[in-house]
Amino acid sequence: MRILLLDLDSTSPSHLSCYGYSRPTSPNIDRIAEQGVRFTNYYTSDAPCFPSRTALMTGQFGIHNGVVGHGGTAADVRLEGPDRPFRSALNTESLPGFLKQQGLNTVLISPFAERHSAWTFYAGFNEMHNTGMTGNEAAHHVTPTVTKWVEQNAKEDNWFLYVNYWDPHTPYRTPEEFGNPFADEPLPEWMTEEMLERHKQKVGPHSASEINMFNSDTNPKFPRYPGAIKDMDGLRAMVDGYDCGIRYMDEHIGRLLQQLEQQGVLDDTIIIVTADHGENMGELGIYGEHGTADQGTCRIPMIIRWPGMKQGHEDNGLHYHLDLLPTLADMLGSEAKPSWDGTSYADALKEGRDQSRPYVVVSQCAHVCQRSVRFKDWLYIRTYHDGYHLFDKEMLYNLKQDPYEQHNVATEHPQVCMEAVYHLNDWHDDMMQSMPYDVDPLWTVMREGGPHHAKGMLKQYAARLEETGRGHAVEELKRRHPQEFQ
Repeated sequence: MRILLLDLDSTSPSHLSCYGYSRPTSPNIDRIAEQGVRFTNYYTSDAPCFPSRTALMTGQFGIHNGVVGHGGTAADVRLEGPDRPFRSALNTESLPGFLKQQGLNTVLISPFAERHSAWTFYAGFNEMHNTGMTGNEAAHHVTPTVTKWVEQNAKEDNWFLYVNYWDPHTPYRTPEEFGNPFADEPLPEWMTEEMLERHKQKVGPHSASEINMFNSDTNPKFPRYPGAIKDMDGLRAMVDGYDCGIRYMDEHIGRLLQQLEQQGVLDDTIIIVTADHGENMGELGIYGEHGTADQGTCRIPMIIRWPGMKQGHEDNGLHYHLDLLPTLADMLGSEAKPSWDGTSYADALKEGRDQSRPYVVVSQCAHVCQRSVRFKDWLYIRTYHDGYHLFDKEMLYNLKQDPYEQHNVATEHPQVCMEAVYHLNDWHDDMMQSMPYDVDPLWTVMREGGPHHAKGMLKQYAARLEETGRGHAVEELKRRHPQEFQ
């Protein structure tokens, strides 16, 4: 058995052509989708990077494994404590640890562990290849390492290869000589001048006026990455930069597929295409960031091409990233581990059967503190710390009518909000009752001063708001975050 998992950092399904995007960003990923199952409502349980990948690798929600943020106590996997045996549970219950038990040689090509000091990410891998640029790699930095490994090992029939590509992540680093395949392509229809004018008045990091998180600084090394979006040309530069990153990465994926074909193993290799999170490209008025518990950030691609299983199938059910582990166990005829929180959707791969969850709960505690419920046509977002965006405590979006989250309709639909809160409380009760801890790490983040990427920045940001004509927001920020002005 051969399994290739492509983890495409910051890749939003809404910017992949196989998910209906109007621009041809992903011809090679599209080819994989045509031969497998494409999941359209697939979510990371915990965003962004480190929480998401920890949930994937452990098969556990962040509330259980402890990782929900990028700093402080909630940026370390919880210790097993006095009952820990000679080897940690990660040795056999992590994604690579489990696959190693199935007789596969588990191989990682990624700098991720170093990027976030996420050393538990290595658990269960036989081989670890660090591409050495802590996530600042372009595809041409990653592909040579992948190519070398494939040349030496592809014909073996016992491997799991996990590969990270980073090109859609800011700052957009696609080489200038690649050009712009989208120079003559229109922007998505929903991106209008009226929309941009509203976004220019928005407050918060990675708004149209602060693409560089809390300022509009630029770096000549990254000409595709603007500091601010002042007009429609600036909006085009932002979207083109992101889409070029996806297309450049996709071309390298095409080279990898071609190489597997040359080795004679492509047809019988299981290929999984996914991401740690998506990327807001105007959703909630945010650009080039994955800092909210919303559709733009938490909905991710999942494409599984499993030889002999369903081909060209679209699954519209609600699933979590962490459902992959029990699904693989099911497909391989093995028992799921008791520690895993996910449920198998193997029958979706085998028969195209609907195995949707009734709802999913997604969390974000690195840039803001939010928990959200995705159910029916709705996304309900509950905010505990707004990360200086001035979000309402309750936000509700009808994703069928408003897929880009432009109109909060919470006050118009109180009954829907109540239903969402019921789901959120029910989920939280289940989580707290099914772990040996009495602390929710979201509240650990709050008690330690708030999300890592917002700490200590408000005084400086308030001054910028005054300078850029948005000083009206400063008093409300002071009211919400008085400790930041002491």
